[in-house]
Order: sequence, then structure tokens, then C-alpha cells
Amino acid sequence: MIGGVNHLGIAVRDLEKSMALFQQIFRVEKFHRETVADQKVDIASFKAGEVLIELTAPTDADSPIAKFIEKRGEGIHHVAFTTEGINDELQHLAASGVQLINPTAQKGAHDMMIAFLHPKSTNGVLMELCELPKKA
Repeated sequence: MIGGVNHLGIAVRDLEKSMALFQQIFRVEKFHRETVADQKVDIASFKAGEVLIELTAPTDADSPIAKFIEKRGEGIHHVAFTTEGINDELQHLAASGVQLINPTAQKGAHDMMIAFLHPKSTNGVLMELCELPKKA
């Protein structure tokens, strides 16, 4: 079952400049920094209340984020929701007619398993499902 909002993904051209801006706006003291090689992105994330804000910059000109910025400019890229049993959820959604970008989950930032739903099936909103890592 899909739960609450996990994070908001914001596409940015320059991660350092964007971090400085968001640090000023939200008074961020510390960012989590990570490269997700499979997605060809560098991220800097921080908490705003209970929601994670994920600034996402391309590391390659052919990354999905680079293509998004080229087409639409910087801004909100996706809304991510927490789920358990992500692959079961993907099967359920596919059987319900939702178009998937990722038919199975893949490794994402914060050691989560992630998958994207195509915005053609979700009223123009790119949605990401995130399964938190299992606690030992």
C-alpha cells in the first residue's frame, strides 16, 4: 500500500548554488550528499518538517534529470511516496493499467528501493515509489 510523501524531488542545474539558496531559505545546517550512478545524478537532501527535499542535479547530459531541465527548466521533478513491498505494488499498479517507467524496483538514494510511475498515467505528475531499507 502506498503511504505518505517521502520526498519532493527538485531538478537543479547547479547543485552547489542550489544548496546555498535552499540553505538560506530553510536555514539548513546539514545536507545529505550522495551520487546515484545508475540515475546519473548527484543529490543533496534535507528535511523540511517531516518531508525530505531532494535537490537533484545531472552528472551526465543524457540523464533523465538533464533531459527534464532541458525541456522544462529547473523545478519540481517528482513527488515520492513511501510503500512497503514495492515490487508487489508495481505488479498491482501495472495490472490496474498504470504505466510504469520501472517495472521492478532499483536501488536509489538513501539505500531505498525505488521505481517511477509514468506521468501519462498519473495526471501529468511523475511519481516515485520508495521502499525504505529493512532495519537490521
